[in-house]
Amino acid sequence: MSSLWRWSFVLLISCAANAQTEKAPPSEVAGIPVNYDEARVGTYTLPDPLLLADGKPVRDAKTWNEKRRPEIVRLFEENQYGRAPGRPAGMRFEVFDKGTPAFDGKAIRRQVTVHFSENPAGAKMDLLLYVPAHAAKPVPFLLNASFSANSNTVDDPGVKVGEVWGPDKKKVPASQGRRFGKIDVARLIDAGFGFGTIYYGDIDPDFAGGIQYGVRAQFLKAGQAEPAPDEWGTISAWAWGLSRAMDYLETDKGVDAKRVAILGVSRLGKTVMWAGAHDTRFAMVIASCSGEGGAALSRRNYGETIAHLTAPSRYPYQFCANYGKFAEHVDKFPVDANMLVALMAPRPVLLQTGDKDFWSDPKGEFLAAVAAGPVYRLLGKQGLDTEEMPAAGVGICHDIGYFMHAGGHGTIPSDWDRYLKFMQMHLGR
Repeated sequence: MSSLWRWSFVLLISCAANAQTEKAPPSEVAGIPVNYDEARVGTYTLPDPLLLADGKPVRDAKTWNEKRRPEIVRLFEENQYGRAPGRPAGMRFEVFDKGTPAFDGKAIRRQVTVHFSENPAGAKMDLLLYVPAHAAKPVPFLLNASFSANSNTVDDPGVKVGEVWGPDKKKVPASQGRRFGKIDVARLIDAGFGFGTIYYGDIDPDFAGGIQYGVRAQFLKAGQAEPAPDEWGTISAWAWGLSRAMDYLETDKGVDAKRVAILGVSRLGKTVMWAGAHDTRFAMVIASCSGEGGAALSRRNYGETIAHLTAPSRYPYQFCANYGKFAEHVDKFPVDANMLVALMAPRPVLLQTGDKDFWSDPKGEFLAAVAAGPVYRLLGKQGLDTEEMPAAGVGICHDIGYFMHAGGHGTIPSDWDRYLKFMQMHLGR
């Protein structure tokens, strides 16, 4: 079994075990019924990304970039993901592996600790990256947000052994944590791309009450125990961490920082959607099964909803507290996923999902992509240009891309074929 297959297969199973499954979609979650019947989706009107807050239409790129786009970003900050700080003044990069041959000499490995403050004992994350060993110029790059430490994500004995969050809100050696398999870095190197990965738990832990253990604690004001209702949840924190990785990549002479794509699966699919929407330095987003809170329309009553996400027993900590206000009033939600996809324009975005991932609503992702099309066309780019949802195995690779594999939540090997094709089309060698 190849390393790419192991990673894809194990991630698929692990994510399914994490409350998302293709075989037995839940009929009730956190005491809230779940709808899978298209006849019961209900009617809705999506907010128009090309209509300014004062009601005036957006008719040109200048108005989009200078007025409407900032309006939409603020609405997502205030009502879903929460406001995050910028680059910390005291942040520094500790390059402890300056360039070591890897994968039989095909690649050069670097390892960097990104310290989020001047305090050496403060929050920090490890960035692992590879570039082709014999590249004549800086290369396009794929930055991955991972559910596990770098030493668990890549099959390379030279990688620093990391730590992951274990039981009792304590970190344990990565070898004792959950396994998600390995990513086939050599395949990306052979295709002319660099690759990097970070562990999301280095930035902020993925559990309720974890704020004191992550980077968000660094920014709490005196006497403040929790973020304000419009301040960042963990998804915004993880996205912020991707931007800090980008800060480093802009300094690495082997990386073409103008051609950096980001990849994430499930809640990390939501993360890369927000990271790419908020930080325009990312040249591409590949979001796998991001679902509700990501690329799926919230106004569709299908699969997971805002109410399910923000139920006290589930994941309210991943979003700003204001998000919960729309659990029972989704019609009042000032944004929706079509606007999130539109914030990527004119940059390419690929939404990958599974035709049996009912919980994540693959049709809701498709409809969001369709509704983002007018913004792409305004900026001279190509949307999906169809309202007919493609069958599993049939992809669309325009500036907005959409692809469903036959199966459930997560990734399978054929998805990587699509990722590479999309990257080669839009980022090139």
